[in-house]
Amino acid sequence: MTDPNAIQPSALDQLPDRDPEETAEWQASLDAVAKAAGPHRAAYLMRRTLERAEGTGIALPKLLETDYVNTIPTAAEPSVPGDEAMESRITAWNRWNAAAMVSRGSKHGVGGHIATFASAAWLYETGFNHFFKGKESQDSPGSGDQLYIQGHASPGIYARAFLDGRLNEDHLDNFRRESGGGGLPSYPHPRRLPWLWEFPTVSMGLGPLSAIYQARFNRYLTNRGIKDVSASHVWAFLGDGEMDEPESTAALALASREGLDNLTFVINCNLQRLDGPVRANFKIVQELEAQFRGAGWNVVKTLWGTAWDELFQLDTTGALVRRLREVPDAQVQTYQTRDAAYIRQDFFGKDPALVEMAKLLSDDKILECFHLSRGGHEARKVYAAYKAAVEFKGAPTVILAQTVKGFTLGEGFASKNANHQMKKLTADEFKAMRDLLDLPIKDSDFVDGVVPYGHPGADSPEVRYLQERRAALGGPAPARRVHPVAPLPAPAEKAFASFDKGSGSQNVATTMAFVRLIKDLVRDKETGKRWVPIVPDEARTFGMESLFPSLGIYSPKGQTYEPVDRDQLMYYKEAKNGQILNEGITEAGSMADFIAASTAYSTHGEAMIPFYIFYSMFGWQRTADQMWQLGDQLGRGFLVGATAGRTTLTGEGLQHADGHSPVIAATNPAALTYDPAFAYEVATIVKDGLRRMYGEAAPGEDPNVFYYLTVYNEPLPQPAKPQGLGIDEGIVKGLYRFNTAESAALSPTANAPRIQLLGSGTAIHWVLQAQKLLAEEWGVAADVWSATSWTELRRDALEADAALLRGEERVPYVRQALHGAEGPVLAVSDYMRQVPDQIAQWVEQDYSSLGADGFGLSDTREAARRHFGVDAQSIVVAALAQLAKRGEVKATAVKEAREKYGL
Repeated sequence: MTDPNAIQPSALDQLPDRDPEETAEWQASLDAVAKAAGPHRAAYLMRRTLERAEGTGIALPKLLETDYVNTIPTAAEPSVPGDEAMESRITAWNRWNAAAMVSRGSKHGVGGHIATFASAAWLYETGFNHFFKGKESQDSPGSGDQLYIQGHASPGIYARAFLDGRLNEDHLDNFRRESGGGGLPSYPHPRRLPWLWEFPTVSMGLGPLSAIYQARFNRYLTNRGIKDVSASHVWAFLGDGEMDEPESTAALALASREGLDNLTFVINCNLQRLDGPVRANFKIVQELEAQFRGAGWNVVKTLWGTAWDELFQLDTTGALVRRLREVPDAQVQTYQTRDAAYIRQDFFGKDPALVEMAKLLSDDKILECFHLSRGGHEARKVYAAYKAAVEFKGAPTVILAQTVKGFTLGEGFASKNANHQMKKLTADEFKAMRDLLDLPIKDSDFVDGVVPYGHPGADSPEVRYLQERRAALGGPAPARRVHPVAPLPAPAEKAFASFDKGSGSQNVATTMAFVRLIKDLVRDKETGKRWVPIVPDEARTFGMESLFPSLGIYSPKGQTYEPVDRDQLMYYKEAKNGQILNEGITEAGSMADFIAASTAYSTHGEAMIPFYIFYSMFGWQRTADQMWQLGDQLGRGFLVGATAGRTTLTGEGLQHADGHSPVIAATNPAALTYDPAFAYEVATIVKDGLRRMYGEAAPGEDPNVFYYLTVYNEPLPQPAKPQGLGIDEGIVKGLYRFNTAESAALSPTANAPRIQLLGSGTAIHWVLQAQKLLAEEWGVAADVWSATSWTELRRDALEADAALLRGEERVPYVRQALHGAEGPVLAVSDYMRQVPDQIAQWVEQDYSSLGADGFGLSDTREAARRHFGVDAQSIVVAALAQLAKRGEVKATAVKEAREKYGL
């Protein structure tokens, strides 16, 4: 049996020890200290020794956890360069108005959150007064700092905007009441309040992920020479419960790997999530510290207020620190609500040394420490942490600030498990809060029990101080600006027109057509540098490796190695000024890149043109939440779902076969979804997208949209663009006639039955085959239409319906286009039938559809299409069935066709 006290083998035993006797002496000294002074003293000495080693540059692995105390000792705290008393009064007004706004709104049943901002007020106020640079900042003009505000804290931000005059009482009374205009959105929503909010954050987890990639994109802009934003700092305000979201910590290693010291996470550790403690039986602060330290971040813990200084001075045995480490978070929360006698017994009574310490403390002192004194509630503690963060170089910083959820809201709120769902205070609770905050609000101001808003006056010392501090830091914050920049010039027409002639005898997939188009566009002298190609480690799959040597892959370190393929024409080239963002296997990270690039026009006043190309089935089904974030943030650019369709990606199987991305995309109002069939359609759509998003949008067009294009990996002949008026308009609006039976030289007989075949994407090639079979084998004339966007056709039709209800005469475009077309309509796509069925109710002709419903499967393209019933022969049978129903072909023709084609 192994002796548990025996010295275990060490990995260091693999290394030669040049002086074993010296090693043994050090070990014996440690044993002696542990025996004479106890293991805690020995641990303390080891910690101090490790600190000294790190300070002198001796390379040692860092400890992942430190004691449950502040990182910055009181003696090392800098003084706050301002009027702390004035800042305290400003914070008191903001606390009051945030609570009043939500309480007043509760009578309308619209909800709101009070407790989060109550815990975090000083975390924001200290930043607004001393750190957060505005858009007019001298060292970061037009950019300032980027603030990711915790969504549930939005009432406090509105309260501050009310104090500085950017909002009035009517705005506050319309919190969460937007439909009449002039209301305030519940959370940070740029699309709803575009002059204030820059970043939507309340879909928890997306804020921290986006903040990391925003900081990284700032470096990208600087290193590429687009704009020097090196003075911009990204601040992300998060909740400790939010850190459970996988996205919250998904990119921590990226931030440290690239040395993003322009980034600070401020995690409000009030130890509570929505329904109870974050880590009831554990300690979330210690867990987060280990996680961030392990990822290479600088960690600053701001846990205890100045009232604790006396206790730590009395802790000569280390008993207090040990006890703080072992008490679980839920018990700390309980101390917040219990009396001094309970705390004496439960906290101090566990250790004789603490019992003696407690004898030196009054009940008031114990309650001050356990009820009130948290590092996140003291301006000096927060200022010290922020100053340390912005001055630290070489790595990002996370500040773990301990607070009390519901602080200053009274005993009914503070640390209660239910406080996230509590929407109002009673009049008596407000009066107690008023007295605690020492605000000049009279009892008579409560009219009919309604809590009043409080404001010291537009010319009061508080407002002047607030505005002076913001002026010194570069203007109000948060603030979103769309700078008055000239539209980007349109690229040369040659880049787009080269696709009009088709590919002749060469087979070209639409994925390759898109990449070829981008190759030409990035060479444009005016706008080429503004393209941001983004790909999640699949560039070679999409034929993009040819861009590596010419554009380079962005890396802040450049290329510190000789690539294995250096002797090849398309070698792997990384560069500090590289243009391509090749993110590795992270669709979420790639989308965060896209969001940062697509909103640079407002964040930094620099229009960038991102395109993110990805396996279509790993786009919307994996990161649709970020697509909503993109739409909320008013992002612009091109999402490209490559290897699209349920039957086009051969052999990959169930999860890889995309039959649904256009369905999900159709739910996003900001997404313009296109399923182009031909190369010239891709070029026409991209050209129009550049005009709308970056050039001169037409009256009534919203430029704050993004395009989703599906492209395919099936090499096929690319036809020439049909001649005639309205082709480009039809491509952009979603439908045009590609050919007729006559123009296809199929010579149907006179008075032949006729059908209209609509196809999108790669399906149009099966439709064209079916057109030929119908003419040659069944005497049916079929006209073929390319449906480039089922979704845009539906949206236009919905708008036409709404116009009719307003008394306006308007005919949907799909009805105009198909007007007079003879016979029934059969629509086909490589997606589930729900995609083409979007337009069914607006088609006057008899309408039916074919699609690839169900799960995908592994097989050849031909076999998969036969399985789903969308191949050319299946289309023929479906077309004959439609005509037979109308009596235009024999009923037996359907059975004959099934047997003929083996269906």
